[in-house]
Amino acid sequence: MKNKLLKDTGVEKEKAVIVGVSFNKVQHNFDADLEELSSLCYTAGLEVIGSTYQNVKEQNASTLLGSGKVEEIKNLVSELGADVVVVDCELTGSQLNNISNIVQVKVIDRSMLILDIFAGRATTNEGRLQVRLAQLKYSLPRINNITNSSGKFGGAGVGMRGPGETKLETNKRAIRENITKLEKEIIKLKEQRLIQKSKRQKNRVKQVAIIGYTNAGKSTLMNTITKAGIYADDLLFATLDTTSRNLYLENGKQVVIVDTVGFIDKLPHAFIEAFNATLEETVDADLLLHIVDISNPNYMEQIEIVEEVLKELKAENIPRIMVYNKVDKLNKPFSVPMGSVLISAKNNNGIEILKQKIIETLF
Repeated sequence: MKNKLLKDTGVEKEKAVIVGVSFNKVQHNFDADLEELSSLCYTAGLEVIGSTYQNVKEQNASTLLGSGKVEEIKNLVSELGADVVVVDCELTGSQLNNISNIVQVKVIDRSMLILDIFAGRATTNEGRLQVRLAQLKYSLPRINNITNSSGKFGGAGVGMRGPGETKLETNKRAIRENITKLEKEIIKLKEQRLIQKSKRQKNRVKQVAIIGYTNAGKSTLMNTITKAGIYADDLLFATLDTTSRNLYLENGKQVVIVDTVGFIDKLPHAFIEAFNATLEETVDADLLLHIVDISNPNYMEQIEIVEEVLKELKAENIPRIMVYNKVDKLNKPFSVPMGSVLISAKNNNGIEILKQKIIETLF
């Protein structure tokens, strides 16, 4: 597959070996995990050329993975000529450094990969601030390993990018000072949002937030239902910045509809902290539209992951409508649960039914 974001740039993509990791003793669906990790790599601009996985029963403090598995990865990297190894879980700085020293190429973990994608996708000032904050919080406990790895862990390329391609500071005090500064700037932006929120409440304009697993079709629905014209693509985290639009319904009814960043399994803790202000758009909503990609064979697991994040945000009690999207991709009948809506945001199917459901729920 050719990464649409990199076409015509002349940039040669780094070649990656991906490593699935499970800590479950029961049978685990590694195929689904590796497919999602591969999609994340594709979104970040990496070319996946090999993969392997391990069910970790006893964690190796030095490398997390077993020594035999790390040796297998080393041979795979050498055989395929890979530039980077991507591990599908969060690793400590020493684990990243130790694996890198063995396999002799850069090693990044899932959190680094996701943060790298965000760094390339943030277009608003707040988005860039939040990405930078998340990167600094992630890097702080790992900074010694980043700077002492002979360039294999640190350096350029995927996993090391930030807004403006800035380098991570090597001084921990400087990082802490930057974190404090960024948090203050984000608080100011949050205060501005609170003023906007109070105006909406004064004018009695209700807010609807579109939530869901990444690539479920949230931005496509936003475009279809409001003609917003925001970027949408068949990529994980195709959009990052929150977008708000007015949605005019029947009988003069009006709501503000918000397209939020997608959720994903094993969301980096640094992300939750840094993007708390943006995620509050979900908490402040009067109604949630939980968009589900019904064509994805793992859609039930994705629903559970979104529900877990909502609980973490203390937003599980907000009224919601389950919206099963991508019906155009189904090749078998689907029984719609009571109170839910079946749509194709791409083909405009079921949108009027969804609007009626919004009116019934809110008004």
